[in-house]
Amino acid sequence: MQSLGAAMLFMPGKSALAQLKSTDNPFKVPAGKGRFGESFLYKGKHPNDIKISGKDTDGQLAMFEYIGYDKIGPSLHVHFDQDEVFYVAEGKYRFVVGKETILMEVGDTIFLPRNIPHTWIQLTDRGKLVYFVQPAGKAEEFFRTMNNLKHQPTKEEIDKIHEECGMKVVGPPLTL
Repeated sequence: MQSLGAAMLFMPGKSALAQLKSTDNPFKVPAGKGRFGESFLYKGKHPNDIKISGKDTDGQLAMFEYIGYDKIGPSLHVHFDQDEVFYVAEGKYRFVVGKETILMEVGDTIFLPRNIPHTWIQLTDRGKLVYFVQPAGKAEEFFRTMNNLKHQPTKEEIDKIHEECGMKVVGPPLTL
Protein backbone atom coordinates (compact mmCIF):
# COMPACT_ATOMS: atom_id res chain seq x y z
CA MET A 1 0.00 0.00 0.00
CA GLN A 2 2.85 2.36 0.81
CA SER A 3 4.32 1.92 -2.67
CA LEU A 4 0.93 2.69 -4.21
CA GLY A 5 0.83 5.96 -2.27
CA ALA A 6 4.35 6.82 -3.39
CA ALA A 7 3.47 5.98 -7.00
CA MET A 8 0.48 8.34 -6.82
CA LEU A 9 2.76 11.18 -5.80
CA PHE A 10 4.75 10.83 -8.99
CA MET A 11 1.99 10.32 -11.57
CA PRO A 12 2.43 13.00 -14.23
CA GLY A 13 -0.11 15.77 -14.58
CA LYS A 14 -1.97 15.33 -11.27
CA SER A 15 -1.17 16.08 -7.67
CA ALA A 16 -1.72 13.34 -5.10
CA LEU A 17 -4.80 15.16 -3.78
CA ALA A 18 -6.27 15.52 -7.26
CA GLN A 19 -6.10 11.76 -7.65
CA LEU A 20 -8.34 11.07 -4.65
CA LYS A 21 -11.85 10.17 -5.73
CA SER A 22 -14.97 12.02 -4.59
CA THR A 23 -18.45 10.80 -5.42
CA ASP A 24 -19.28 10.98 -9.13
CA ASN A 25 -22.64 12.68 -8.76
CA PRO A 26 -23.92 15.79 -7.02
CA PHE A 27 -26.48 15.18 -4.29
CA LYS A 28 -28.86 17.13 -2.10
CA VAL A 29 -29.41 16.52 1.60
CA PRO A 30 -32.76 18.11 2.52
CA ALA A 31 -33.11 20.41 5.53
CA GLY A 32 -33.71 18.45 8.69
CA LYS A 33 -32.28 15.26 7.20
CA GLY A 34 -28.95 13.48 7.41
CA ARG A 35 -26.93 11.88 4.62
CA PHE A 36 -27.93 8.26 3.88
CA GLY A 37 -31.18 8.75 5.81
CA GLU A 38 -29.33 8.69 9.14
CA SER A 39 -30.12 11.12 11.90
CA PHE A 40 -28.04 11.39 15.05
CA LEU A 41 -29.18 12.98 18.29
CA TYR A 42 -26.50 14.50 20.52
CA LYS A 43 -27.37 13.67 24.14
CA GLY A 44 -30.66 12.20 22.89
CA LYS A 45 -32.18 15.54 21.90
CA HIS A 46 -30.06 17.70 19.61
CA PRO A 47 -29.85 16.83 15.88
CA ASN A 48 -26.23 16.41 14.77
CA ASP A 49 -26.56 15.20 11.21
CA ILE A 50 -24.02 14.24 8.58
CA LYS A 51 -24.53 16.47 5.55
CA ILE A 52 -21.44 15.39 3.58
CA SER A 53 -19.88 12.06 4.45
CA GLY A 54 -16.25 11.03 4.34
CA LYS A 55 -17.56 8.35 1.94
CA ASP A 56 -18.43 11.18 -0.47
CA THR A 57 -14.94 12.72 -0.36
CA ASP A 58 -12.61 9.73 -0.16
CA GLY A 59 -12.12 10.54 3.51
CA GLN A 60 -10.95 14.10 2.89
CA LEU A 61 -13.83 15.92 4.60
CA ALA A 62 -17.06 15.44 6.52
CA MET A 63 -19.67 18.13 7.18
CA PHE A 64 -22.21 18.15 10.00
CA GLU A 65 -25.12 20.32 11.12
CA TYR A 66 -25.83 20.62 14.84
CA ILE A 67 -29.04 22.15 16.20
CA GLY A 68 -29.03 22.84 19.92
CA TYR A 69 -32.04 23.39 22.18
CA ASP A 70 -30.12 23.69 25.46
CA LYS A 71 -27.14 25.65 26.77
CA ILE A 72 -24.72 22.72 26.63
CA GLY A 73 -21.65 21.55 24.75
CA PRO A 74 -19.11 18.72 24.60
CA SER A 75 -16.41 17.83 27.10
CA LEU A 76 -13.01 19.42 26.61
CA HIS A 77 -11.39 17.11 24.07
CA VAL A 78 -8.64 16.85 21.50
CA HIS A 79 -8.58 15.42 17.97
CA PHE A 80 -5.21 13.89 17.11
CA ASP A 81 -5.61 13.70 13.33
CA GLN A 82 -8.29 16.22 12.35
CA ASP A 83 -8.83 19.93 12.11
CA GLU A 84 -12.33 21.35 12.60
CA VAL A 85 -14.05 24.44 11.23
CA PHE A 86 -17.27 25.73 12.85
CA TYR A 87 -19.67 28.28 11.36
CA VAL A 88 -22.37 29.78 13.59
CA ALA A 89 -25.67 29.78 11.68
CA GLU A 90 -27.87 30.64 14.67
CA GLY A 91 -27.33 31.65 18.30
CA LYS A 92 -24.24 32.54 20.30
CA TYR A 93 -21.45 30.30 21.54
CA ARG A 94 -18.34 30.42 23.70
CA PHE A 95 -15.44 28.35 22.40
CA VAL A 96 -12.34 27.51 24.41
CA VAL A 97 -9.37 26.51 22.26
CA GLY A 98 -6.15 25.89 24.16
CA LYS A 99 -5.84 28.88 26.48
CA GLU A 100 -8.08 31.17 24.38
CA THR A 101 -11.75 31.92 24.99
CA ILE A 102 -13.59 33.15 21.89
CA LEU A 103 -17.18 34.43 21.75
CA MET A 104 -18.97 33.51 18.53
CA GLU A 105 -22.12 34.98 16.96
CA VAL A 106 -24.14 34.37 13.81
CA GLY A 107 -21.89 34.50 10.75
CA ASP A 108 -18.66 33.87 12.67
CA THR A 109 -16.29 31.06 11.69
CA ILE A 110 -13.61 29.45 13.83
CA PHE A 111 -10.74 27.11 12.92
CA LEU A 112 -9.74 24.52 15.52
CA PRO A 113 -6.35 22.94 14.77
CA ARG A 114 -5.77 19.29 15.57
CA ASN A 115 -3.88 18.45 18.77
CA ILE A 116 -5.23 21.49 20.64
CA PRO A 117 -7.85 20.79 23.34
CA HIS A 118 -11.13 22.55 22.68
CA THR A 119 -14.79 22.72 23.60
CA TRP A 120 -17.76 25.06 23.27
CA ILE A 121 -21.01 25.92 24.99
CA GLN A 122 -24.19 27.31 23.49
CA LEU A 123 -25.13 30.61 25.15
CA THR A 124 -28.64 31.00 23.69
CA ASP A 125 -31.77 28.88 24.04
CA ARG A 126 -31.46 27.73 20.42
CA GLY A 127 -28.40 27.51 18.22
CA LYS A 128 -27.14 26.01 15.01
CA LEU A 129 -23.59 25.13 14.01
CA VAL A 130 -22.38 23.90 10.65
CA TYR A 131 -19.01 22.27 11.00
CA PHE A 132 -16.40 20.48 8.95
CA VAL A 133 -13.92 17.83 10.04
CA GLN A 134 -10.81 17.47 7.86
CA PRO A 135 -9.83 14.78 7.11
CA ALA A 136 -13.09 12.99 7.84
CA GLY A 137 -11.38 10.34 9.97
CA LYS A 138 -13.74 8.51 12.28
CA ALA A 139 -16.03 11.41 13.19
CA GLU A 140 -19.06 9.70 11.67
CA GLU A 141 -18.22 6.45 13.46
CA PHE A 142 -17.97 8.33 16.74
CA PHE A 143 -21.42 9.91 16.43
CA ARG A 144 -22.98 6.69 15.10
CA THR A 145 -21.55 4.69 18.03
CA MET A 146 -22.61 7.23 20.66
CA ASN A 147 -26.08 7.61 19.10
CA ASN A 148 -26.69 3.84 19.03
CA LEU A 149 -25.80 3.17 22.67
CA LYS A 150 -28.84 1.86 24.53
CA HIS A 151 -27.50 2.88 27.94
CA GLN A 152 -25.75 5.77 29.65
CA PRO A 153 -22.06 5.03 28.97
CA THR A 154 -19.51 4.88 31.76
CA LYS A 155 -16.48 7.16 31.74
CA GLU A 156 -14.39 4.14 30.69
CA GLU A 157 -16.70 3.42 27.74
CA ILE A 158 -16.65 7.08 26.66
CA ASP A 159 -12.84 7.14 26.87
CA LYS A 160 -12.58 3.94 24.81
CA ILE A 161 -14.93 5.21 22.09
CA HIS A 162 -13.00 8.48 21.88
CA GLU A 163 -9.68 6.62 21.66
CA GLU A 164 -10.96 4.32 18.90
CA CYS A 165 -12.01 7.42 16.93
CA GLY A 166 -8.75 9.36 17.33
CA MET A 167 -9.81 11.65 20.17
CA LYS A 168 -9.37 12.01 23.90
CA VAL A 169 -11.46 13.68 26.60
CA VAL A 170 -9.16 15.93 28.62
CA GLY A 171 -11.62 17.85 30.78
CA PRO A 172 -15.23 18.60 31.62
CA PRO A 173 -17.72 20.54 29.48
CA LEU A 174 -18.05 24.29 29.98
CA THR A 175 -20.73 25.70 32.27
CA LEU A 176 -22.47 29.05 32.19
